[in-house]
Amino acid sequence: MSNRIEWRHLRYFLQVAEDLHFGRAASKLFISQPGLSRQIKQLEEEMQTVLLERDNKNVQLSKAGGYFNEEVKILLRDFERIVTHTKLLSKGQEGKISIGYVGSAMQNVIPDLLLNFRDSFPQIKFGLSEMDNAKQIDGLLSQRIDLGFVRLEKVPAELAIKPVFEDTFSLVLPADHALTKRKFKSLSQVKEETFILFEKEYSPVYYNKVMSVFEYGGFEPLISHSTVHANTIFRLVENKFGVSIVPSSLALGYDMKVKFIELDNIPQRTQLSVVWNKANRNPVLKKVLDIIFRAKL
Repeated sequence: MSNRIEWRHLRYFLQVAEDLHFGRAASKLFISQPGLSRQIKQLEEEMQTVLLERDNKNVQLSKAGGYFNEEVKILLRDFERIVTHTKLLSKGQEGKISIGYVGSAMQNVIPDLLLNFRDSFPQIKFGLSEMDNAKQIDGLLSQRIDLGFVRLEKVPAELAIKPVFEDTFSLVLPADHALTKRKFKSLSQVKEETFILFEKEYSPVYYNKVMSVFEYGGFEPLISHSTVHANTIFRLVENKFGVSIVPSSLALGYDMKVKFIELDNIPQRTQLSVVWNKANRNPVLKKVLDIIFRAKL
């Protein structure tokens, strides 16, 4: 980088690139609009490149400006991570890792991971965010999160994926439903019921696997409600709006008037996988992955 390009130039450019309006960007940066224009012009002159195409009404990124915008965001994000880890090291801590996860991972995999990691690396901080599969993939590609727990079988080439937990499915019924585990023979016994399921968009792969469970049972379900939250599914079942099929691990951690019948006599299983960005340079990531694979969570 030229000695005449400073961090402030990059920060100013990113704000204009986001707003595509010099006035709004200047207001957010707490500088004058003419001053901001001078800084951007200085940056372009130093680079001998037009980054922003502007006329009296519009501001647009040039092709070169679009590329520069994406790369500078990565550069500054990496720099911020370096600063964060340096500060943590100076305080006797070893770093920080951000983890995304689908809700069912919190029932056993995430707690087991945290317990194992706390014992081995007590000075590492965790950030946890419940996210659907698509948001986790976006977060991993942009490196807003370091690690994800997803119900997917394929991910973009930039990411690595490895199964960490295989789960059975369970039928979820109101607590006073006439069908019991002793009376249960096959899923066809509930074919006249309406079903409450996770939304297809939440995880198309998972949804298709659930549909294959119904196909194995010999009927097509009548779906009355869809949601992305297990808590909502269980509350609707509790109030007799329908029944459901969920990963068996979700039987843990909820106190509602529902009962679970594990479908352990069918071939379908659902997998939880860990996924990460191959280019992620967070020094904590490898330590976390080592714990996961060694403990076989």
